Amino acid sequence: MEILFDNMPNPFTYFVPIFAVLIIVEAYISYREDRELYNLKDSMASTMVGIGAAVLNTLTKAYHITLFYLFFELFEPLRVEYLGYDNLGWAWWVWVLCLIGDDFNFYWHHRFCHTIRLFWAAHLVHHSSSKFNLGTAFRNGWTIFLYKPIYWLWLPILGFNPVMIALCMAFNSIYQFFLHSTLVPKIPVYGQIFNTPWVHQVHHACNIEYLDRNHGGILIIWDRIFGTYRDKEVELETKFGVLHPPTKHDPITLNFHEFQDIWKDVRSVKSWKAKFMYVFGPPGWSHDGSRKTSKQLQQEWEENRKAAFAQPVQQQTADAQVA
Repeated sequence: MEILFDNMPNPFTYFVPIFAVLIIVEAYISYREDRELYNLKDSMASTMVGIGAAVLNTLTKAYHITLFYLFFELFEPLRVEYLGYDNLGWAWWVWVLCLIGDDFNFYWHHRFCHTIRLFWAAHLVHHSSSKFNLGTAFRNGWTIFLYKPIYWLWLPILGFNPVMIALCMAFNSIYQFFLHSTLVPKIPVYGQIFNTPWVHQVHHACNIEYLDRNHGGILIIWDRIFGTYRDKEVELETKFGVLHPPTKHDPITLNFHEFQDIWKDVRSVKSWKAKFMYVFGPPGWSHDGSRKTSKQLQQEWEENRKAAFAQPVQQQTADAQVA
């Protein structure tokens, strides 16, 4: 291989000091302007979860690269026979295509994390904070590293070098750190194509109308293309977190409480269809209708909004008829 795994640079090493400085600056602005963007318990939870995620990310990096190399080598004869090349190399345009492909993968990986309960259990920790700050960016699920590479396997199959793929994934994660802040205003032109903190606030909100929106990593165009984009409304108060927040804030509870709830739900029903839906159905699904999915909640919200809007119109019509 042209670049050995042992010599692969780790971009995070260079950005950690920048991350730390920006978090301190944001915390200072929060204190000076009394914005309450941080609190001690929440920040400690983010720190502990982030440390665990960093350790697990390091431990699973070899697994990710090995898996990518396996498919890279396995499909090389087929690439030579049917596509006429053994690999795509390291040209600048290959990097661009890899970055776009990586971001496309992230969109669908992220979207499924919100629409399939088992994956939501792994991702939920990232949304568990009622605060939205740069420290929240480090709240990454500990189990998500086990299945995440599956979405990226088509890239080494097509001939993208596994090291290039890993670096693009790292750059994507670094970019997303800067999305977690309420201090950045709306960026009109740039924000039409690229993800911004303004747009990402919608993704972390638990307002009914904002649920399961804006899943993009670097590019926001995927959400526009696939119908999951929602702009932030200035007049609407944004509430961060999840609809049913965990009662404890230790990293073990934050990472595994939803898996425990899934197991309880699976054991509570006899139907294999219901068991399957409790694992692979959307979060909030229930066999008896006692809970509701985000789509059901949004449908109710829309119906109530229309009813509230129609009521004054009906009253005006009635008043006109009486007159």
